[in-house]
Amino acid sequence: MSSQGTGIPVVDAAVIWSVAGAAIVGGVVLIWRAVRGARRIIERIDDFADDWAGTAARPGVPERKGVMARLDRIEGRITAVEHELQPNSGHSLRDAVDRVDRRTQTLAPDTDTS
Repeated sequence: MSSQGTGIPVVDAAVIWSVAGAAIVGGVVLIWRAVRGARRIIERIDDFADDWAGTAARPGVPERKGVMARLDRIEGRITAVEHELQPNSGHSLRDAVDRVDRRTQTLAPDTDTS
């Protein structure tokens, strides 16, 4: 089999232009898909950055605090809970439970039923 063409110049030119057109369209499609994939990745990175840093309030959308501000709020709440669980100034929940336990012991001491 030889690669000399069909011998008809118009048909040979049409085949060459068809192959070239298909190659160009294929290249454009590949570039378009790569750009679309890169755009999706960039959008996800942008969403992550917004979640990390937070977003300011704008008309119709409330402010969203960033990760560090939310962690600070969580740490504050945990500190408050820990304060209530440790005996300290006499005003914590633990102190109140201990007072109730002491009062209950004086009213009804434990009896050994064994």
